Amino acid sequence: MKTNLRTEDLTCPSCIKKIESGIGKKEGVSKVDVKFNLNKVTVEHDESVTGDELKNVIEKLGYPVKSVKSSA
Repeated sequence: MKTNLRTEDLTCPSCIKKIESGIGKKEGVSKVDVKFNLNKVTVEHDESVTGDELKNVIEKLGYPVKSVKSSA
């Protein structure tokens, strides 16, 4: 599965590392791609991970999430 999340307040490369590290530790996540200039996070994961779980991880790191779209 793939989930795209639109975020706010991604302003620098350290934001990328923080999100990649936080989501990358989650069981079932295989790939994380953060584009801070687009405020976009793309996550490849298995069916055990939900978009809401990913959103919660990002928001706990201090970045508001505006939208979540998952696809198979």
